[in-house]
Amino acid sequence: MTVHRESDKAKAKLKHARANAGRSALDLTPGQEAWRALQMMSEFVYATEKLRPVKPAVSVFGSARIQPGHPWYERTVRLARLLSEAGFSVISGGGPGVMQAANQGAFGGPSLSIGLNIQLPHEQHGNPWQDMGISFKYFFNRKLAFIRSSMALVCMPGGFGTLDELCEALTLVQTGKTRRIPIILVDATFWGGLLDWMRGQLLGHGLISPGDVELMRVIDDPAAVVEAIFDAYEREGFAPSQAERQLMFDI
Repeated sequence: MTVHRESDKAKAKLKHARANAGRSALDLTPGQEAWRALQMMSEFVYATEKLRPVKPAVSVFGSARIQPGHPWYERTVRLARLLSEAGFSVISGGGPGVMQAANQGAFGGPSLSIGLNIQLPHEQHGNPWQDMGISFKYFFNRKLAFIRSSMALVCMPGGFGTLDELCEALTLVQTGKTRRIPIILVDATFWGGLLDWMRGQLLGHGLISPGDVELMRVIDDPAAVVEAIFDAYEREGFAPSQAERQLMFDI
């Protein structure tokens, strides 16, 4: 194990910084920091135990701003219903828009419809189409719950939140911190520009490896999405290997 020791110069800099730093409203006492850490741990443990029996499952991401009747909304409803009928529980962010569409489609099927809601000052509220709902205060616990619980990730069109979830998943798979799972982008017209940019800029400048873009697939037809997920696990099965279990444990 590498031990990092502060040099005398570094210690002097830290001492100077502490002496000149004014106390802000964001500063917490040691007791408050400890209590906050316990809250984070408690939320993680609760979500982990709640989601433990939910297998297999597929997470569906997408914009909170898409209204019922929009083609993206209706396609998501159809996709989630097919996933539920195929035996997959469907996990969404639990809010409105595409998240609601995913829960709505799954709610009408035989498998669980699950919402992982996040407490936000605006935009997010829980939708009524959930068999199981978990409310998160901390984004990182919610992200971890998505990744640990899912056999595949499906990204419908969305904004920063959707891109955040997509990039988080890609980073974990790319760096070997979790097993490789199907990551499917729905709507080639919407996602095509991003993929072209990744190939031209990220890959073109050597910032990612040639195979990294191939971690994603673009599929528009809901039935083909379900088929692609089954095809990905046809050889190895849905149960992770011991090595993959360890990776998921170490996230």
